[in-house]
Amino acid sequence: MEDRLKRGLKKLREVDGKAGEDIANNMNDIFPDFVKYMIEYVWGDIYSRDILDLKSKEMAVVAALTAMGNTEPQLKVHINGALNVGCTINEIKEIILQMTAYSGFPACINAMNVLKNLLKERENQGIKDCIGEEPTNKVLPTERYEVGLKELCELDSHQAELLNETYKDISPDLVQLIICGQADIMARDNLNRRLRELSTISALAALGTAGPQLKFHINAGINIGLTADDIKEIMLLISVYSGFPKAINGTNALKEVLTERSIKGAGLEIE
Repeated sequence: MEDRLKRGLKKLREVDGKAGEDIANNMNDIFPDFVKYMIEYVWGDIYSRDILDLKSKEMAVVAALTAMGNTEPQLKVHINGALNVGCTINEIKEIILQMTAYSGFPACINAMNVLKNLLKERENQGIKDCIGEEPTNKVLPTERYEVGLKELCELDSHQAELLNETYKDISPDLVQLIICGQADIMARDNLNRRLRELSTISALAALGTAGPQLKFHINAGINIGLTADDIKEIMLLISVYSGFPKAINGTNALKEVLTERSIKGAGLEIE
């Protein structure tokens, strides 16, 4: 059996190539033990697991690093890795666009600039990246609420009702914008729901400040076909990029969702 370091180096080269090795080499002169542990843990322990494919992992990591902000060097490495393992340019653009809903426009503008500059570098190196599909569905301004409502109900049939009940007295405009946002972003059909929900779960877990929203999207992810094992893998990835406390909190959120779904399945009411 390969040791963790050899396994990690092989996976690092597979995903990040020379860019990943350069980062490791740049730190070897100050703290080689740190570099060794990073390669063993990140690439030997986590990335070598095979429950999620590399494309899913890198999309989730791009989402998390975009949402966290102030991670441009690491984001560049993982956008590079995402392109290396089969993500298209437009798929990465979609994830960055989607993160505007969870971390705001400044973080996403920074991420889009990282992507833009990296694509120029790769082009200068003779790398021709796949552009990918453009969204084909056009939502008319008069249809935004209706389309957004449909998208939201496919994630959770009760969420729109809950939003209206919670905010109708204080900010009905917020509800309107949330639902229309589903049409503006989530209804775009050039990225599948599985990758969208994996990426959202990853970003919310990495932020660590959105517990109720994380539970909603874990539940929504299961509704559209994610497995508990898929989501567990996301939390292991989060241990790398945002630390064990947030990975533990995210895993606890998954545990709560699974318990609640089990009780509902048994025909019991949850207060």
